Amino acid sequence: MVLSPSPAPAPSPAAAAAPARTKLTHSGGVLQKNREFLDFFWDIAKPEQEIRLMAISGLLEYLRSSEGDDLEYTIQRLIEGLAATRETARPGFSLALAQVLQCKETILLRTILEQIKKKHDINITKKKFIRNAVFGNFFGVLALSQSGRLIKEPDILLESIQLLQSLSKYRQYLRDLPAKTIMDILSETPENVFKKILFGALQEDMSSAFSTPAQLHLLLVALQRFPKVLKPKNLKKLLGSSAILSPENVAKLIELLKVAARSVKKDQTLPPLALDLVRVTLQEGTFEMFWKDVVENGLLKEPSGPTSYFCFRLLGASLPLLSLSQLNLVLTGEVMRQYGDHVVIAQLPKRFRFGPEMTNLVDSFLESTQDEAKQFMVIKGFSSLTNYGHPVIPSYWKVVCRLQSSVLVKYVDWLKNMFTSPDFDICTEFSTKRQKENKQAIDRTQHSVVRLRSWIVARLISIVDNWQVKKEEDLVMDIARFIFFHAFFGAKRYTSDIPETEVTLTIPLDEKTRDMMESSFFCLLNHLNSLPPLGDSAELGDKNEKRVFGVTADGNLWIYCLVQYASVLLSQERSVQAVKPFTQIQRKAWDRMLQSVEDLQKKSKTARKQEASAFQLLFLLVGIQLFKVGEDSLALLSDLHKCVEEWEQKKIKKHSTHVTRKEEPDWVEVMVEILLSFLSQPNRLMRQVSKMVFTRICPHVTKEALQLILDVFNPESEEGEESALIVTEDFEKSQTKADWSNDDEMEDESDSDESEEEEDDNDDGADDSDEDKSEEDAEEEREEAVDENFRMELMKVLQTTNAISKEGESSSDEEADDETMMALDKNIAALFSERKKRLQAAKDKKEKMMKEKALRKNFKIKVLDLIEVFLAKQPENPLIFDIIEPLIAIIEENLSSHSNQQEQDYLRKAADIFKNQLCKAKTYCQNISEMKEDLHKLMERLVSRASKQSDSSVSLYCFSGALYLLRVLKGKAINPAITDKTEKGEKAKTGQVDSFGNMDMKKVTELYQGALTLFMTRRKCSLTGSMFGNLFSRFPVMCERLLPLAIVSITDGIREHQRGQACCLVLQALQSQDVRQSFPGDKWNELITEVISQVTQCLKTVTAVKLKVEQEEVRKCLELVQFLVKTVTQQRLDISLAELTSVLQSLEELEDACKISDLYWHVMKLLGFKKPQKVKVKAQLPNPAAAPGPLKKKKGFLPETKKRKNWKKKKTPTLENEQIKKENPDGKSDEAPKATSDRMDKKKKKKFRKRKKTPKENAAGNTEKTQEPPAKKSKKKSDGGKSNQLG
Repeated sequence: MVLSPSPAPAPSPAAAAAPARTKLTHSGGVLQKNREFLDFFWDIAKPEQEIRLMAISGLLEYLRSSEGDDLEYTIQRLIEGLAATRETARPGFSLALAQVLQCKETILLRTILEQIKKKHDINITKKKFIRNAVFGNFFGVLALSQSGRLIKEPDILLESIQLLQSLSKYRQYLRDLPAKTIMDILSETPENVFKKILFGALQEDMSSAFSTPAQLHLLLVALQRFPKVLKPKNLKKLLGSSAILSPENVAKLIELLKVAARSVKKDQTLPPLALDLVRVTLQEGTFEMFWKDVVENGLLKEPSGPTSYFCFRLLGASLPLLSLSQLNLVLTGEVMRQYGDHVVIAQLPKRFRFGPEMTNLVDSFLESTQDEAKQFMVIKGFSSLTNYGHPVIPSYWKVVCRLQSSVLVKYVDWLKNMFTSPDFDICTEFSTKRQKENKQAIDRTQHSVVRLRSWIVARLISIVDNWQVKKEEDLVMDIARFIFFHAFFGAKRYTSDIPETEVTLTIPLDEKTRDMMESSFFCLLNHLNSLPPLGDSAELGDKNEKRVFGVTADGNLWIYCLVQYASVLLSQERSVQAVKPFTQIQRKAWDRMLQSVEDLQKKSKTARKQEASAFQLLFLLVGIQLFKVGEDSLALLSDLHKCVEEWEQKKIKKHSTHVTRKEEPDWVEVMVEILLSFLSQPNRLMRQVSKMVFTRICPHVTKEALQLILDVFNPESEEGEESALIVTEDFEKSQTKADWSNDDEMEDESDSDESEEEEDDNDDGADDSDEDKSEEDAEEEREEAVDENFRMELMKVLQTTNAISKEGESSSDEEADDETMMALDKNIAALFSERKKRLQAAKDKKEKMMKEKALRKNFKIKVLDLIEVFLAKQPENPLIFDIIEPLIAIIEENLSSHSNQQEQDYLRKAADIFKNQLCKAKTYCQNISEMKEDLHKLMERLVSRASKQSDSSVSLYCFSGALYLLRVLKGKAINPAITDKTEKGEKAKTGQVDSFGNMDMKKVTELYQGALTLFMTRRKCSLTGSMFGNLFSRFPVMCERLLPLAIVSITDGIREHQRGQACCLVLQALQSQDVRQSFPGDKWNELITEVISQVTQCLKTVTAVKLKVEQEEVRKCLELVQFLVKTVTQQRLDISLAELTSVLQSLEELEDACKISDLYWHVMKLLGFKKPQKVKVKAQLPNPAAAPGPLKKKKGFLPETKKRKNWKKKKTPTLENEQIKKENPDGKSDEAPKATSDRMDKKKKKKFRKRKKTPKENAAGNTEKTQEPPAKKSKKKSDGGKSNQLG
């Protein structure tokens, strides 16, 4: 049931332990109900379900322990609540009544049913309360049904069914709820009760089953529940046919299903009638007739959307009920073709897409069924739904993870067979309406084969990539071998060593498919490189052990297994042929690479495992690229061999660090150059491998190698990068064209060709910024403006043909003949054509430059990965200090410019690395004794750079870098061994360590004193108070040395802001425990005295607190004064506060002092002053007789200035008033206003409001406005005015 509430939970122990109930009586002595008891009924009517259930549980506990007439009152109250006006209250009262009837079996159901009929009698109910009465009867029967006792009393069951039948005519209120309730009752009714009692009552409804969907559904439920009662002969008496589905009933069923489909249009669900009909047809053996005649030839012919979606939902929901032959009928029929057509057309924006709902239906089917044959049939059927060879389901389909392991292996084999031997006869092929109209003479077969193969490769890769798919290593390796073989090799003859040669291609691969497979293979390599352990190896591993990705169960890299397979293919030249055969040089390089990998694999078990694995990974990656780009890979392999040789030499001769010649680069530098070349390629695999390799070799990175990385961010080096990045542009285009996500290809053949072309154009230009658009507009404006050179060329062309008369000569159109004009036209056309080509070339050059700029920015973003890895893996490396200034330069360069999204990502990543990976690093370099001078100079440059910035946000990064260097120079505070007892005692008191590490305290103090002086004395300074506050909090040693300057700045600050910030810094310093310990005894008194003196002088200069900066200055001063006063009083210091008190008292007299009133009086309270309380004086009303002035405005009346003047003049059109107007044309009265006239005005206003609300006058449109009222009304008004005056 839709509206049937859930049963009440078990009563809680708290409800059982109810407090003692006290009975209340009113003055009349009538017994009143307990307050707690009545609250139950209020809570039952509340919209929150939890509150309703708790109230019902409490009510049941109350009734179990109650005595007297509580049960009778409860029944009465619950029956009344069945017809409540609130929708949420009715189910609550119905559920409560059901639970009470279930708990108290002594209550007769007949009594309850009679009370319900009597209380909610529709025949005697007023018309406006019929709706409530209908709901009261319905929910009453629902309560009887939910009580579980209705089946035990057949007579009451029959009356309840009859009552529900009588309620069916109120469809505008209940819709199909009575019919659904009858079906629910039938599902619990025994067969003998149905046969003896209900069959006769429901016979009329079942005989008219083809009238409404609800009656048909009732018959279908009865057929499934009582097949022995509704035998074919009984069914023939009811319907005239022995089966639900017969040729005579097909048309009726079609119309009923259309009505049912339209009824759930808003709900977007499948009507329950549909699945019950499918079950009945399966029992009768007429499902094939139902699907062909009713669904495909009936409902699908309806052009409306609800019927089509009804068929799609019926297809997905009926999958668990069908056999293999029936599944084949459904999955290859017209409904599937219609669904495929919908999927293709629904690619347009703002279209309803049924694809996600169908995915959920198939996913639930695959999850629920364990039949392998059915699983394979369904996944194969949806994969065979093709549009010109391309399946409509996405290549990455989440339902694949529901397949069992054996079904998945069988499905992969089927995909591989379809790749090698495309068979479109087993596919459910369809074409859209526009494709049928387009009759171009193209080779559809070859086009379909290309599309199908592209999708199959993408589906195979998605199976490997999806970590939710349960797969074994053998299956993954089988997919990788299949893609690699068909990407780079071809079979000559069959050999048992290579299973891929068993099946030959029926249709050879074209060049486009080869390129697609090459790119797809490297995409597969990327997924394999990040693949977690599969099978039992993933479960047997220790949970605390770090998981290794990209390796098999035996510890080998996936790429190593593929290289071994490639080596087998190269050795089988008689059976296998390479698409691009190796030359002798390439084959030698391949063999040497394999030998190097084997040697490195042996050495990877030693202590230097990281470096060996890095070389091994690079060798394998570059080696397998020989099949795609042979010449470039040869050079990289040669460089790698040199790096390995040099690394081995350094390993043997550890103490001789300068083995190689100076002109030859170190092996780490060569490795870094190789990684940078990888990053310049738009390939995710290269980026991932570069990051992995650099992680393993970063302990060996030298200053020169790091400089190669930092040179990428240097703007002067962009010209050198340009050539390398331009080459990769073509590679990027080819990769995007050969991308294995072929959804766009399917869309290009759909009805939305033009729309999707526009969308693709928009996607291609999505990276262009607003700045680029403005430049294009400027370019168009320049095109319109004709330059002087073009003007001169045009003049020359015209002068050569005498088209322009010389000065002083007359010209006419008859002077030039036709040949001259034709030649002139050709010359002008050639000139404009040349100009157009020149402008187009300039535009293309500009677009090329923008693309190159985007490529360079993308390359820099990738290189930032190496910086991030180096900072994370080598936080104690002294080379980190060389990274600080380049990162700040990146932030400076990009923060101030109006950049696009790509540049914002670049800036955000650089700032995140600088802030989190560098400045907030937990560990840092310790051995800096040799470079402390350089670090001091670097700190000085950063502080100077921070003070010269135009943007304070950039200045913050510079200042943070300087604080990082200060932390490095200071080092960890380790107390030295102190032998002197007196010195030890003194250190114990102060807790201060004299050792400042490698920090030159004098230089650092002068540096930050200069920065603080600059901040306090310069009007426009990029430094902020929060920077120095961070310095004070993190380094109390610097706080102690900068405190005197901050104290002086309280009065010497150039502006209010600086003086307020000085107060904040001083307050922060005084609150520090380290600073407190550094000023023992009298020094602390002197310090507090000096601060009080400075604050007093600062407050003396305050003349107003109107502006925000002035209020902020006074507020900061008061916060500091508050701390000072507390310190003096709590520590009982011998310091006078008289002068400060007098200055504070003078602040109260300032204008706008109320804006700082709370803090001010909090400080004054510490000094012994109390805030004066404002005495509210009640204003006395003046005596109207004594004072002849205007009366004070009373509450609820408009003032005189707000009253409508015209209405006042025309308010009392009496003869006396007319006479007064003649005598006093100015409208002034000689007499003063009286209190009695005031009362009469009130009565007039009240009467006016009442008359304004009368319906007759509103209907006639007679409302009081500024215009002259009618004569009759004025007469009534004047009469009323006279009567009021007389009264």
